[in-house]
Amino acid sequence: MVAARDVGRVARHAFYPHSGTRRLFPRQTLDRIEAAIRESERTHRAELRFVIEGGLEPLAVWRGLTPRHRAIDLFSRLRVWDTAENIGVLIYVQAVDRDIEIVADRGLSSAVPQSEWELVCRRMEDAFRAGSYETGALDAIASVTALLAQRFPPAANDTDELPDRPLIL
Repeated sequence: MVAARDVGRVARHAFYPHSGTRRLFPRQTLDRIEAAIRESERTHRAELRFVIEGGLEPLAVWRGLTPRHRAIDLFSRLRVWDTAENIGVLIYVQAVDRDIEIVADRGLSSAVPQSEWELVCRRMEDAFRAGSYETGALDAIASVTALLAQRFPPAANDTDELPDRPLIL
């Protein structure tokens, strides 16, 4: 967990350029992530949302905002929770903190243990540490897809409820 009032963390967030996130995830990478999500959702009924965020508001960081809390906030704001079967999944990348969070809706909690989501996050973080942002993201989507496809097979009347395009904040 990130400590509140970590001056270095506050400064990293305050001075992180928006272009830094675009360098890590250029347009071609976003296109590939979007295609992977679209293909993923053909194999299960769940909905995926992929969000990448650079710097957070420094005052919020000063007050102790963690990547997990931010991910939960975005899960709500982006209405990932509001899918027909309550089986939405948010993959959140916090670039400055180099943290990955997966927030799964309540319809998934009994089917997929939290330890499975955490394993996907750790693998993605390892790939990112090695500088493999695109590979890490695509491998994470493939892992999430495997977890969802075996537990929530596609339905004939399934509709795409959330945007597939990754969101950069």
